[in-house]
Amino acid sequence: MPSVPPSPARRAPPVKSAAERYVIPNLRNACRILKLLGRHPDGLKAAELARELRIPVTTTLRIMTTLSLEGLARRTGRGFELGPGLIQLGNAALAGTEIRELAQPLLQQLTGATDETSHLAIPCDDRALILAVQDSPHPLRAASRPGFLAELHCSATGKVFLAYLHRDRLAEMVGQAAPVARTPQTLTTLGAIRKEAELTRQRGYSLDNEEFNPGVRCLAAPVFAADGTVAAAVGITAATLRFTKDRIPEMARKVRTVAGELSRLLGYNAGHA
Repeated sequence: MPSVPPSPARRAPPVKSAAERYVIPNLRNACRILKLLGRHPDGLKAAELARELRIPVTTTLRIMTTLSLEGLARRTGRGFELGPGLIQLGNAALAGTEIRELAQPLLQQLTGATDETSHLAIPCDDRALILAVQDSPHPLRAASRPGFLAELHCSATGKVFLAYLHRDRLAEMVGQAAPVARTPQTLTTLGAIRKEAELTRQRGYSLDNEEFNPGVRCLAAPVFAADGTVAAAVGITAATLRFTKDRIPEMARKVRTVAGELSRLLGYNAGHA
């Protein structure tokens, strides 16, 4: 009697964590859609959302209809964009953020010392989220507003996070999404971005030399949490006509002083880190 070959062993399905077992798939998809729309202020069509996130178009349309009814998204001629309902939610979240409350008087101090717009940002996935802005008295301002998500490779606060939080993931991050050249000065290659990250760590601050917007220079320094990790970044934004290259050492000293004070308020002790 011929022997029967053993049937191939079935691969066990991956074990889900306790949290994953309670996930509602389409609620997660709605969250992913909102995050994606946050990176595209001009809006996206349902088909573009579906393709980018690999969700069926019909499912995407149902999600977008629900979000629109709740005021979290709205339909435009371009497709869909974030809705006004998120402004209230965002403001409520920002109001309860401890670091923002601690930073506000320090940003006022920094703007007073530099006469330029200062801002606070925290890491948010693969972006830098602007939490607070203290405007310069100058009529010409180029700073982003609270809630703006800035790309890491071409913004001063983003470069801080690349240098300190993502230093071991630079190749992976550049490989996943090719950095966009927003200006002719933008660094887009892995080698240039890695060199810039090393320079940022060496000098203790980062520079955006007209890499995000032409005619605008930004400088930022890291803010450390009690455990020594980078929790945020403090920066200034100014027109290159005022923030000339010869002022970089002066600006760096003032920004680093404020970032150091905010680190101290968060419980960071450089001597014991």
